Amino acid sequence: MTTNSTSPSRLAPPVGGFQEIDGRRIFVHRSGSGGPAVVFLPGASAVGLDYFGVQQEVSPFTTAVVYDRGGTGYSDPLPLPRTAAAVATELRELLRARNIAAPYVLVPHSLGGFYAHRFAQLYPQDVAGLVWLDAFHREWDDFMPPAAALAAVEQMAPDRAQLEEMRPALREMNAELLAGYPEHVRQALIEAKASDEWTDVGIAERSKLAELATELRAGPGIPDVPVVALSVVGTDPGRRALASERTLQEMHDGRTRLDAALVSGVSHGEQRILSDTVHHRLCFDRPDAVVRAIRDVIDRAARA
Repeated sequence: MTTNSTSPSRLAPPVGGFQEIDGRRIFVHRSGSGGPAVVFLPGASAVGLDYFGVQQEVSPFTTAVVYDRGGTGYSDPLPLPRTAAAVATELRELLRARNIAAPYVLVPHSLGGFYAHRFAQLYPQDVAGLVWLDAFHREWDDFMPPAAALAAVEQMAPDRAQLEEMRPALREMNAELLAGYPEHVRQALIEAKASDEWTDVGIAERSKLAELATELRAGPGIPDVPVVALSVVGTDPGRRALASERTLQEMHDGRTRLDAALVSGVSHGEQRILSDTVHHRLCFDRPDAVVRAIRDVIDRAARA
């Protein structure tokens, strides 16, 4: 284990450890016991420990797992972006290597939705349920206005120069979001998130969203398992500078209809709309809603 201060991806994480998969180290932190195990799939620019607070609330009643997919966070570097199949296969190998028994309740946030769907396509028998945290869908472009299509979302994402200008504000935001975390976890994440390496990873992962949706459209929909979708309709102030009020409203309407279509495709699906938070703050502002959704999916999976 190296501790090169110029490469946060190779630092020892403040909690958890590594599992070797195909000769590479994958960061993973497991807490709790029992099943079905709950597995969090981070969004772009996020890492497993961003979900540490929610994980700590889930672990008293079941196994809870956070991890960094290859090329992100504390895991070893890899060329990005990757196919959804590569990410899904890696996750299954990781869970098996850690002796975390299937089936799982997958909890994807944002970009993690593409990877959770691919996992469910490849290994439907390994999925007990889904908790959709304002996550991407393969049908995104069918519900969103052209200005918010996946190809446009790729272009709207800030580049390296813009993120450099935003770095002080982002650091302040991360310090506020992580305020409730143990100090050693909080400080480690604040420093790593301010690094060039982690910044570049976030940019790279957002660069091929449309291709990921195309990959998913070649396979089946999600299996008929319990699903709770948390649809966030609060508006991030930063988005107001990138889109008109009309486009923002169309995006909220599209998000609501998109998640409604997702849950209507399964026997035990439910949509819950949250207006008191925004996309990137969901697990920090409303951990109660996330934990309740996880409990409900586990209960419904047991009855099913």
